[in-house]
Amino acid sequence: MKQLIRFLLIPSVIGWLISGCSEKIDPKPSTYSQLLTGTEKKTWRMVSVFIIDQGQSSGVIPASQLTPCIADDLLTFYANAEHKFEASQGTNICYPKSPDIYVTDTWDLVNANATLDFYIPLLNGKYPWIIKNLTATVLTVEYYFPDINASYRFTFNSVTTK
Repeated sequence: MKQLIRFLLIPSVIGWLISGCSEKIDPKPSTYSQLLTGTEKKTWRMVSVFIIDQGQSSGVIPASQLTPCIADDLLTFYANAEHKFEASQGTNICYPKSPDIYVTDTWDLVNANATLDFYIPLLNGKYPWIIKNLTATVLTVEYYFPDINASYRFTFNSVTTK
C-alpha cells in the first residue's frame, strides 16, 4: 500500500502543484476601435493623399505639399461611449483668432465592412471611409465616389496615444 501511494499519489500531487503555479498567458489582441483610439484617446496627423480619377493615379502626394495650415491638423479619436472626435489646428495655424479645437463631432466604426465615418479637414466634411490599413501607428482610409470612377485615399500617422 505504501508503494502504491508513493508511485501514484506523490507524483500526482507534485504535478498538480507545479501546474497550479504557472499562469496561463492569454493575449488580448487590440480591436479596430482600440487601434484607432488607444485606451483613452489617440491623435493622428495626415501624411499623404492618393487620388485616383478615371483610372489615372496621382501617385502619393505628401501632406506637406497640400494646404500647409490644414494638412498638419490633428485628428483626435476618443475611446468613450459617445465616440467623441476633435479636429484641432496643427503647428501651422490657419486662423489665429479661432479656437485651437475647431471641430467637435463623433466617429462611427462598422467592423462588418471596415467603414469609418469621420471628418477630414482637407475636404471639410464627414464621409464613410473604407479602412485600407489600420495598425497602432498607421491609418489608411479611402473614399470611393458613388457616381464617378474616382477615389481619395488618405494616410495618417499617430502622434499621441493615451
